[in-house]
Amino acid sequence: MNQAAVFIAGTDTGIGKTHAACALLHALRAAGYNTCGMKPVASGCTPTPQGLCNDDALALQAASSSLLPYEWINPIALSEPLAPHLAAAHEGVEISLAPLRHAFDQLIGSHQRVVVEGVGGWLVPLAPGLSAADIAKQWELPVILVVGLRLGCINHALLSARVIEADGCQLLGWIGNVIDPDMLALDENLATLRELMPAPCLGVLPHGVAPKQAAIHLQTAAATLG
Repeated sequence: MNQAAVFIAGTDTGIGKTHAACALLHALRAAGYNTCGMKPVASGCTPTPQGLCNDDALALQAASSSLLPYEWINPIALSEPLAPHLAAAHEGVEISLAPLRHAFDQLIGSHQRVVVEGVGGWLVPLAPGLSAADIAKQWELPVILVVGLRLGCINHALLSARVIEADGCQLLGWIGNVIDPDMLALDENLATLRELMPAPCLGVLPHGVAPKQAAIHLQTAAATLG
């Protein structure tokens, strides 16, 4: 399966989408692809001499094959650490798909693989009538779901997978990310997810390992995009 771009969704906010996306970028680079990351919308950005910048977007920029203009990676940067539609409303910013698509087209035109990271969970609103899911839907991107491995992850994963498929998107698979190193019955939870999820496990990222080193655990994910 040859996929030029993929959308990284998450079961929730704070479950390691960026960590997984950066590890996947390193895995793709190790497989010989010229690749880059993208965070179309980001809130919780901080002022810099170059303007508002988001830590997640900067991590994606650093994990990419080449140094790219920040505004291509994160075309809409919002300062308040809120849901994007609220941060945008507070700052008088209108979020629409057109400027996001323009930046995406710059990336897809110059890279073999583009890893697009969503914001929050699948249904996080961006603007009236627009959600994070619309990026994947409108751009017809296959989806990899990052499952934050902690208590409650099975329900969150199954619900997210169900709505991704109900929205007509292709769920390529899921990546487990150990965000709770003390999670009880971790292996049993993983076995349950492997049994019940409607798409394959593409790798499990251990806790406390940097993305470049964690990339070895995502060789299956990289091969899926190869």
